[in-house]
Amino acid sequence: MSQYATNQFRKGLKVEIEKVPYEIVDFQHVSPGKGRAFTRTKLKNMLNGNVTEKTITSGDKVDAANTEQKEMSYMYRDAEGYHFMNQADYDQVALSAELLGDGKDFLQENLIIQVMYYNERPIGIELPTFVQLKVIETDPAFKGDTVTGGTKPAKLEPGAVVQVPFHIKEGDVIKVDTRDYAYVEKVNK
Repeated sequence: MSQYATNQFRKGLKVEIEKVPYEIVDFQHVSPGKGRAFTRTKLKNMLNGNVTEKTITSGDKVDAANTEQKEMSYMYRDAEGYHFMNQADYDQVALSAELLGDGKDFLQENLIIQVMYYNERPIGIELPTFVQLKVIETDPAFKGDTVTGGTKPAKLEPGAVVQVPFHIKEGDVIKVDTRDYAYVEKVNK
C-alpha cells in the first residue's frame, strides 16, 4: 500500500488513518520555535461526512486510502434502492437513500455520476456540478412580484427544492448547482 508524507499533502487527497478513509479538506504546516514541526490537518470522514482535525508530525507517513471512482449512469429506483450501471463494464449496483444523501434529489434517468468505492464497497457519489431539471411545482408570479432579487421555492422533477426568481413557472427547465442547491439560469428548450 502506498503512503504519503506530510509534504505530499494536498486538498482532496484521500488517506486512510486507523482503518477509516478520509479526504484532506485543508492542512497547514507548522514549525514551532521549539519541538518538531507538524502538519495540522482537517479531514473529512468519507464514510459519514464528519470533519475532524488531526495533528501529524512532519516526516510521518499516512496510508493512501484504497479508493476508486467509477463512472455510472442512474437507471431507476425501486424497493432495493437507487440503481446505477457502470459505464465501462455494464455492471449494476443498487445504492441506499442513506448512502446517496441529498444527492438523490437530483437524480434523473441517464444522469452520469461518479460512485466512490472504498475497499471495493460503494461509499458515496459525486454529482455533476450542474444539472438541468424541470420545475414541477411553484407558485405563479403575481403582479407586483418584481422586487429585484426576490425568490420563491420551486420543486424540481426528482424532488429537489430550490429558490428561483419570480418569473420561473411550472414546466420551465432550469440549470441548478448541485453543490449548494442554487438556481443558475433558465434553459431554453
